[in-house]
Order: sequence, then C-alpha cells, then structure tokens
Amino acid sequence: MKGFIAVFAAVLTAFTAYVALDTFVIPRSMAPAVSEAVVSMEETSAAKVNETESTTDETTQVQTETETETEAYDGADIEIETYYEYDTVIYVADVEFSSITELKAAFAEDTYGRNITAVTSNIAYDNGAILAINGDFYGSQERGYVIRNGILYRSEAKSDQEDLVIYVDGTFEIINEDDISAEELLDAGAWHVLSFGPGIVSGGEIAVTEDEEVGKAKASNPRTAIGFIDETHIVMVVSDGRTDESEGLSLYQLAEFMQSLGVSEAYNLDGGGSSTMYYDGEIVNNPTSSGNSIKERAISDILYF
Repeated sequence: MKGFIAVFAAVLTAFTAYVALDTFVIPRSMAPAVSEAVVSMEETSAAKVNETESTTDETTQVQTETETETEAYDGADIEIETYYEYDTVIYVADVEFSSITELKAAFAEDTYGRNITAVTSNIAYDNGAILAINGDFYGSQERGYVIRNGILYRSEAKSDQEDLVIYVDGTFEIINEDDISAEELLDAGAWHVLSFGPGIVSGGEIAVTEDEEVGKAKASNPRTAIGFIDETHIVMVVSDGRTDESEGLSLYQLAEFMQSLGVSEAYNLDGGGSSTMYYDGEIVNNPTSSGNSIKERAISDILYF
C-alpha cells in the first residue's frame, strides 16, 4: 500500500508540474475560432449592448507639454506629445486616420497561441509598424474574448470581464462578456476586441473610483491606455513608473488624464513592465518591471499603425 501511495504521489506531482508548464511556459500555437475575417469596411456596429453610467466630480488638470513631434504617414497623421503629470512622465500618440482598419494588431512571432511572446519593439519591427503599443497580453489568460483584425481567435467568456470593442466603423464600446457573445460582437462589426480593462472613461465621464485597481496591482504603475475621440481620431497613451523620475499612475489618475485629452471612451490595457510605446524605430518610453532596470517585457500582442 505504501508503495502504491508513493507512486500515486509521484504521478500526481508530475502531472501538476506538467499542467503548470503547459499553462505558463510551454509555447503552443492555437487555431482561431473563426479562420477568416467576416467584417468589411461597409459593415457597421449595429449592436450597442452596454452603456456604462458613472458620475464624478469635475477635475481640472494642468497639462505641461514638454515635447511635440508630428509626422504624416500613408493612412495616418501621428503627433507624439510628452507630458509631466502626477510626478509621472506620460507619452501621448495623437493619431488621425482615414479608416480604423489602419489600426492593426499583431501577435508575437506572428502566431496566436499560449506562451508565445516577444518584446513590443520586435513585434512592431517585424510588422513594419510606425507606431505601436502593447496590447492586452491575451496569452496570459485562458479565457476572455480575442478578436483581432476582424478575426475571432477566442470565444470563451470570462465572467464579469469588461472588454473594449473597436468596431469597423471606427466607434469604441466598452462591454461586459456576460452580456454578449464573441460571435455576436463579430457579427456586429467588431474589428478588435481587447480583454484586459477596466474601462476608465465612458460617455466622457470617469468610470473608475479613486481606490479601484487591476487585481493586485500597485496603486502607481506604468500604464497603457487607448482612447476614442471620433471615428477617425484616437489617442494611445503610455506612462512611465516605478522609478525616481516617474512615479506612475493610479487607474483614477489615468482616467483623469485621458478625460483631459477629450476622449469619450478610454480603456486600460496591460501595464507595469509591459507598458511600451514604439515610434519610428525607437522605444519612446522607459519600460520597467521593477524600476531597477529599464527594459521591455516580452508580451503576446501589440496594436499598431
């Protein structure tokens, strides 16, 4: 009997170790749930399924612009501005374009799957990006919708998960996965669905509380966010943090800042060591996980022009 128990314990330990490796370490490519894009430029997002109501005291923030760089590229006009707010350096890419389909997504190693990662700058370079930010790090989760470039890759819902839907008509919407399926979003014209969150501005109003945070994240962090101004105009925002030069932002501070840029909808993407902005062949910000070294974290996906 003792021998059987020992063998059983060894098998159980080995199985547990394999599951952990398979979940967090072993790279594995996966097939998309729908293998072809089903949206086109003529389709519009007919289903608007979830409106978030929130109230907040009006707060005026003084913005200190320290640097502005503007370039025009095929399909997009990009202006990079640097701000210093809340003892934090914040980088804003203000982008005007002819079609939201100019905003593309890319996977590490051009492969959708588990534990397949690369740094933002390498994914951007491989895809010929002019401007890129890190995405939602879909590969760190087993659930949560993944729609990229009009293709449905993952349809398994995550309970009480707020997503950002970017429709092919250029509009943004923050939805809850409990309220609608990934297939319905695709049929409604979803170009991208990002599953991180939360939504931080909705209908022009701040949608988070002052003490709200992402899971067990620190109160002040490097952050990445994307915001909607109109169907041909968005902002992509990355802040530094965790260093003596740049403290980092709380979710509420990020929401205040995004609101000050004039967005009606804004969404928090993967942050911390993942937060990276790439522009014209260079890393714009100072990515760090601990503050002790400045380097990019390997991630699973980016958004780019």
